[in-house]
This record gives sequence, structure tokens and C-alpha cells, in this order.
Amino acid sequence: MQSYINQHKDRFIAELSDLLRIPSVSADSRHKEDVRRAAEFIRGKLRQAGADHTELCETAGHPIVYGEKMIGPDRPTVLVYGHYDVQPADPVNLWETPPFEPVIRQTRLHPDGAIFARGACDDKGQVYAHIKALEGLVAAGNLSCNVKFMIEGEEEVGSDNLGIFVRENKEKLKADVILISDTSILSNDTPSLESGLRGLSYVEVEVTGPNRDLHSGVYGGGVANPINVLCEMIASLKDADGHITIPGFYDEVVELSRAERDELAKASFDQEAYNQDLEIGDVAGEKGYTTPERTSIRPTLDVNGIWGGYTGEGAKTVLPSKACAKISMRLVPQQHPDQITELFKNHFQSIAPATVKVVVKPHHGGHPVVTPTDSVGFRAASQAFEEAWGKKPIPTRGGGSIPIVALFEKELGLKSVLMGFGLDSDAIHSPNEHFGIFNYLKGIETIALFYKHFADLQVK
Repeated sequence: MQSYINQHKDRFIAELSDLLRIPSVSADSRHKEDVRRAAEFIRGKLRQAGADHTELCETAGHPIVYGEKMIGPDRPTVLVYGHYDVQPADPVNLWETPPFEPVIRQTRLHPDGAIFARGACDDKGQVYAHIKALEGLVAAGNLSCNVKFMIEGEEEVGSDNLGIFVRENKEKLKADVILISDTSILSNDTPSLESGLRGLSYVEVEVTGPNRDLHSGVYGGGVANPINVLCEMIASLKDADGHITIPGFYDEVVELSRAERDELAKASFDQEAYNQDLEIGDVAGEKGYTTPERTSIRPTLDVNGIWGGYTGEGAKTVLPSKACAKISMRLVPQQHPDQITELFKNHFQSIAPATVKVVVKPHHGGHPVVTPTDSVGFRAASQAFEEAWGKKPIPTRGGGSIPIVALFEKELGLKSVLMGFGLDSDAIHSPNEHFGIFNYLKGIETIALFYKHFADLQVK
């Protein structure tokens, strides 16, 4: 497989660049046709890679790309999941190069170069590594498992239609394991495998004061400013120790034992390098926990966006009628997203002063998940990493969320293997997102080895 990758790596990079040029932003209706174009691109490349059957499965939203390569009923089946939709590129002015015009640049962590573009790491680059792994295995006649692909176009907006598709196509999606590359590793020197993900509750809040915007000189000091009120309400959601103040928020949180925390702490972490990379003087978070713990095994509450009043050029002395914010809460095992959303809604409305009216609009959410490290799939992934990277991967807990993973387990009865190849510093969801060329090509090699080890372990 390594020789095939070396022979075709320039083409692999060029094809990925073509995919990255498609602005498949699922959250923006203006890009509806671009999202479909990305789906058609993926379908075509699956067919070229050797899939015997491919199709676009229509949904109420964006289509799901399905493909399969079945080599025999006696062989184990791997269901590959990923997504071809991407986050909005905003703020575009912070990109060093246009977000949908891929360029390759060297970085400190990617001396072999990284491809900069929206979706490079999350998740187009990692999905495309799976397609190229299939191509290489088919070309060499070394594919040892049946492979099914389910690549969606709505992961960044909650995967609502994928859930319907999964429930209606259980026989079609029948498999032995689900393989997902939408996560990260600790570093290129220290590979890792995620054994869990946090869940998510995402809401939008709207605070309304007077029935129209007012002159701040005439009304300022006499009428409540919704922006000020919103800021005060948000500030009250955490105490001085970084503890979330919503009543009942922690009731279902599973506290890890000292032994479990010590095991997770074996993963190398350089706090000084972390601070330098982000150019911050210090970190912040819940008292009593380390930075890696705060970003993996503890729940959080963060403001993802806030707006109101006049934000254009120059000055406008206005007291705004309305202020809004988007707020996300990352959840840990046993926390239920719907329950947390309801707790937030009730609390946020209860702390609103009489001077304003408050509306809480729930958006998408997802359940936290934990994957067993002793499963055949996890062991196969560990062996694949060890063979490709020369080091056994360290089990870690991921801080992000893939909402559909819990539904896979519920509806299909399958555990997922979270075998990602990006780095946390690859700026996913941020300006200047990128994916290392080394990570992309090494990912192709590792995925191919997963099939070999998974088939071997299934036989044993």
C-alpha cells in the first residue's frame, strides 16, 4: 500500500484540492447547489475507487452518499461514516488565503506541508483518505473486508435527516463495525485513539427590551439595554470557579475515579506549548481540573456568537431593541441533551429581569458516547496505528461531538471506532483550517491496515 500511495500521492492531493474548492456549507441555503455538487463529487470518486454500487440517497435536506464494495458474504463488513459538508468560513477576512482556494504551506507542526482550506481536516480530508484507501486496496487486490460508505451532508447542522435514513435503512447499513475519521490525534509523534466523545446542547437566546431601537441620549439610563442585560445574564451562568450555575446541570454527570483520571493523564501534554500555540497568557476553566480534563471529561458552557445594536463603520448612538446569542453546552456521559436544554431554558428565563422579554430557541444536540477499548474494532485500529506509525496509540477522550454516533449504537447496535488523523491545532471551525499532508497520506495507509487487522481478528 505504501508504494501505491507514493506513486499516486500528487494525484491524491490534487483530487482532495478539487473537493475542497466546493463551498459545501450546509448551514447556508445559498450553498445548496454546492452541497449537492460535493455529494456528486464524492459519489463519482467512490465509483472510480472501485465501489460496485453508489447512489445519492435523497433526504428532506441534503443528500447522503452511499457506496459499497462487497467481496463476499463470509467477510466482515465495515461501515465508513463521514461528512462532506463544512462550517461557514466566517470571518473570511481572518483567512490568510481564500477559504475555498486550497494552498499548501509549511507550518511548525506540519514541516511536510499542510493543505489550507475550509473542510480540509473537518471532514473532507479525512473522508477522502478512506476513499483513497479503498482505491489502493482494490487496485492491489488486497481488500479483506466488505466496505460500505455513508457520507452525509448535514453533520455540521445536526444530522437530523441522517437519523431518519438510518432508522429506515437498517438492513442496507448492516455491518460489524462503524469506522469514523472525524477526530484528532495527540501529535504526529504520539498517535492516539479516542474512546469517547462529549455530547451537545445548542441554543439561541433572544432578549428584547423596548419595542424599537432608541436614541441612547434620550432614553439611556431610563430604559434597560438588552445587550447589557444579556451580558449580565450570561455572566451569571458560571461562578468564580468556572462552575456552571444552572440548577440540576451536574446531577447526571459521571465523575471519573482518581485511577481513571490518572490513566488519561498518561497522554503527554505540554501546557506551556499549548499556551504559546494559542498566544494566551494563561488558561481558564473549572477549578480542580487540568486543561486536558476540562476539554474532555467535564461539561462546558460557551457563548459561540453574540450580537445586537449597531456594528457598522463609525458610530451610531443607539439603545438597541434586541440582543441575541448562540450558546453551546458540551455534555459528558449520562447527561441527556434534551434535559439539559430544558434546564437551560427554564433557568435562563427565570433570571430575566422584568425589563426584558426572553426567548430560548433550541437548536441541534447530541448524546455523549463512550467506546470500549477492548472491542475487536478498537484493537484492530490500535494495531493499524502501531504498524503504520511505529507506536501504539494512546486511548483518549475527545472534547468534540459527533451527534450521530449514539444513534448508530441505538438503531444499528454497532459501536463506532473513532480513528482520526487531524491535530487539535489544525484550526477546524476556525479561519485557516488545514490538514497535514503527512496526516492525509499516513491516514490512507492506516485505514488500509485497519481492514487487514479487523479481518484477522474477526477470524480469530
